[in-house]
Amino acid sequence: MHSTLIVARMDPGSSDDVARIFRAFDETEMPHLMGTRRRQLFSYRGLYFHLQDFDSDDGGHRIEEAKQDPRFIRISDDLKPFIEAYDPATWRSPSDAMATRFYSWEASV
Repeated sequence: MHSTLIVARMDPGSSDDVARIFRAFDETEMPHLMGTRRRQLFSYRGLYFHLQDFDSDDGGHRIEEAKQDPRFIRISDDLKPFIEAYDPATWRSPSDAMATRFYSWEASV
């Protein structure tokens, strides 16, 4: 499994709206087309964290392909009033807001 973590800014009072928007998106086939297995959203003191788990390492490539889909464009537009780039001067796409994993551990079964 492959994971990505997007970091942005969000007013903590917007969490219900953001969850509603993602719930509607996740009820479509779009997550399956992108290979998304799990999505978790977190907020902390004005920061927004979007953790997404994929079937394989090609999740980023599949998201790039999905960016042309009207449903992807719509959710991006719907989120704009609630989510803003962590660093607007450098943000061009979600990949500009992805955290870099520097350590990973898993329990043995």
